[in-house]
Amino acid sequence: MPRTKPIQGLTPSEVKELLDQRAIVLVDVREPSEYAGERIHGALNFPLSTFDPAALPGGGRRPVVFHCGSGKRSAGAIERCQAAGVNIGVHLAGGIGAWRDAGLPTIRFDPATGAVLDVR
Repeated sequence: MPRTKPIQGLTPSEVKELLDQRAIVLVDVREPSEYAGERIHGALNFPLSTFDPAALPGGGRRPVVFHCGSGKRSAGAIERCQAAGVNIGVHLAGGIGAWRDAGLPTIRFDPATGAVLDVR
């Protein structure tokens, strides 16, 4: 049985700083329609519905940090990784909702115009 470690939640400001330093790979585990509607700059999309821990980027210098809408699905992704022996244990606490509440920028799709907006 793989050894699990406690799930660590980072604050939005901690994740933003690590992204700015290019020190992490941010992985969004929400569904493609959610990701298309609004996302964090630089986040990759690995939906939880088709999630495969073995397909995650690995072996690099930058650790993977998960995020979702509120933190529940990203915690689930961590549990799946740990069960598969993939050593990932960090996520954005509160998800993209906490990110927005902190006033951090996102990319949004405007369905009325089809425009992609850089929202600050």
